[in-house]
Amino acid sequence: MIKGTFNRNQAGLISEFTLTGHAEAGPYGSDIVCAAVSALAISTVNSLDALAGVTPNIETNDTEGGYLHVALKEDDSMTQEQMNISQILLEHLLLGLQSIETEYLDFIEIQTESKS
Repeated sequence: MIKGTFNRNQAGLISEFTLTGHAEAGPYGSDIVCAAVSALAISTVNSLDALAGVTPNIETNDTEGGYLHVALKEDDSMTQEQMNISQILLEHLLLGLQSIETEYLDFIEIQTESKS
């Protein structure tokens, strides 16, 4: 099962997300849930750079896969416009993953957490 966690800061903005596990909704290379989650996540990370001009901190498990952690940098280097674009992209990712979760409950679980 893929588990996704989105963390919101005190202002309610998404500050980071983590995706772990494997959907196992089909044979390797034919897993539609894995493909959808991967496409959304990779597109979001690429868009943060290309559209918002933001380079987040990224951690992956290149050996086994099934792990992606993306965190916005918590310094004051982002402009308000960059923050706005980043939030639209991250909220879009969250909504997309929640839509997949609605259809494929046995293969993906998405949650949000608020940091105090």
